[in-house]
Amino acid sequence: MSHLIAPSVLAADFANLQKDIEMINQSEADWFHIDVMDGVFVPNISFGGPVISAINKHASKTMDVHLMIVDPDRYIKDFKKAGADILTVHYEACKHLHRTVQAIKLEGMQAGVSLNPHTPVAVLEDIIKDLDLVLIMSVNPGFGGQSFIENTYKKISQLKELIEKTGSKAVIEIDGGVNDKNAEKLVSTGAQVLVAGSFVFKSDNPSQTIHELKHLKY
Repeated sequence: MSHLIAPSVLAADFANLQKDIEMINQSEADWFHIDVMDGVFVPNISFGGPVISAINKHASKTMDVHLMIVDPDRYIKDFKKAGADILTVHYEACKHLHRTVQAIKLEGMQAGVSLNPHTPVAVLEDIIKDLDLVLIMSVNPGFGGQSFIENTYKKISQLKELIEKTGSKAVIEIDGGVNDKNAEKLVSTGAQVLVAGSFVFKSDNPSQTIHELKHLKY
């Protein structure tokens, strides 16, 4: 498949959210990426179910919801109800990861698992075949606008090898510091979904920036 672009709504203009949602709808973006933070798992708080429900009323594309929260199992049904198509939990936040993944799938959503920068790909070996998506954090989670961590390329290569070895159908998503300087290398290394927040929404022409990320020369 050609790579997908998932603008991160966390970087949008919260005072004029509908305008930015319409921009994503009309752009060449593929997914809405929505970060949910609880102030416990990460040192920041963002929107929850009610805001996601409001976005979902206007969004015409896949809702890719990334939970950066402790005890995500308690809220799986809530996020399905809010409109999530893909629900990604953190490996580091789940005591019983297999059970969590199965609970997500039981609700009819695709299941993703995210890895923090310090977490090795190898921890997914026993569950990779059950996953629809693996999200590699290329910055430390919690805040937008951070610098990209170069070790990400190595992790993408390792993850791609694990997916191919096991016959998993999981796609590789990258979140954090994605821009025009690293996007081509990320995709050529094996990334299939690029999450871009500040780089898109702080640009002079977000639609054009999405277009350029979508049409990389690799």
